Amino acid sequence: MELVDIGSNLTHESFAPDRAAVMARAVAAGVTRQVVTGADVAGSRAAAALAHAHPGTLWSTAGVHPHHAGGFDSGSRDALLELLHQPVVVAIGECGLDYFRNFSAPAAQRAAFIAQLEMAVAIGKPVFLHQRDSHEDFKAILSDFRGRLRGVAHCFTGNRAQLEDYLGLGLAIGITGWVCDERRGGELREVVPAIPKERLMIETDAPYLLPRDLRPKPSSRRNEPAFLLHVAQAVADLRGEPLDVLAASTTHAAVEFFGLG
Repeated sequence: MELVDIGSNLTHESFAPDRAAVMARAVAAGVTRQVVTGADVAGSRAAAALAHAHPGTLWSTAGVHPHHAGGFDSGSRDALLELLHQPVVVAIGECGLDYFRNFSAPAAQRAAFIAQLEMAVAIGKPVFLHQRDSHEDFKAILSDFRGRLRGVAHCFTGNRAQLEDYLGLGLAIGITGWVCDERRGGELREVVPAIPKERLMIETDAPYLLPRDLRPKPSSRRNEPAFLLHVAQAVADLRGEPLDVLAASTTHAAVEFFGLG
């Protein structure tokens, strides 16, 4: 059984002391491939360098997260374009909108988001999408690009109406350990069975989003890619599928979407 973690933040400083051991535990748990997330130019360069160092196991994304959108400029665009021409960089992102914290002004977020979607259309690579408390603007912007790009809604936590909107836009759906939280993830747990198998992928977003029901909990409270197996089992249970069936379908979806040879 093989799993693909489509969103791990392996360049995060918390992994610096034991990254090799973290990666080894992931492989031992069946997580044979990972896509390492880039959230700003420097992080995207680091993610690409890590992916280059582990061919056939790691790939990466390159983008500017909405938290950093206030600094997006022509230099950012040029740097991302340079990265995106590397085969190991398989998607643009993490990009999108986040009105929950508004670390960047909404207008700057929208401008950076649109610019990165335009890059995706020009280059022909998919987008790794972030949305929090900004559904209507997010949907409206993506609607202008309908049929011209491929995207995955990273860490989807929404309800049925939002799921239907995203499916209508042609998006794939990424599910994290949020689905393991019976308090905050109730609506998500209800709609997981409605996601078409060819559009469903799984991710940890490590070191964030440690599954709430994971036992035993790591003392560090750090999530890691090896725990994708726990997420996969939770998703399989909600869908009424055997784990190996869920693993096969999500792996196939990820390999096809990102072009992981």
